[in-house]
Amino acid sequence: MKKIEIARLIDHTLLKAVATPDQIKKLCAEAKENHFASVCVNPYYVPLCAELLSGSDVKVCTVIGFPLGANTSETKAFETRNAIANGATEVDMVINIGALKAGDTETVFKDIKAVVDAANGVLVKVIIEACYLTQDEKVAACQAATKAGADFVKTSTGFGSGGATAEDVALMKASIAKDMQVKAAGGIRTYEDTIRMIEAGATRIGASAGIAIIEAAE
Repeated sequence: MKKIEIARLIDHTLLKAVATPDQIKKLCAEAKENHFASVCVNPYYVPLCAELLSGSDVKVCTVIGFPLGANTSETKAFETRNAIANGATEVDMVINIGALKAGDTETVFKDIKAVVDAANGVLVKVIIEACYLTQDEKVAACQAATKAGADFVKTSTGFGSGGATAEDVALMKASIAKDMQVKAAGGIRTYEDTIRMIEAGATRIGASAGIAIIEAAE
């Protein structure tokens, strides 16, 4: 794939706790220069990114209930509304993993739905944190996201015990509605990793190594 084709699929990501405003400014400058799909940052940095990326083709993505997913649904809904008011144009929310592990798919569905409703048309990606789930749980999470009206399912936070695999991407793609998409994230550091995820069915890639990935595509 060409450099620009790859870049348009990448969410240029910086979610570390120690990320500074200067690092976020650099992230935005790189995203604008290379036409990445979005920058993905913690909610505190949404206003700064919205200001820096105004008028560009780069979206501002943020994370909700991150990275554990164990906040209340009310908290996630408020966080979503607040992030959008601050300029977020996409949100990546973490499911209630503990509820899913307990087999309580109704709580998982309602939790996702609370964010989808709060987003009010803004793109929602649902992080299932696949590294902690059985195959059946991955399918159940995808079905809950589909039922709740989300736009994407996403493999990982990048903060769990494992990241994206092509096998998980393919399973997730097969477990969602046809009009939904898959974002692969977590441990994707090379052009080869990226192509593997795209071939498995991912249409968005979350990566902090976006620059290295697109340079390898040249």
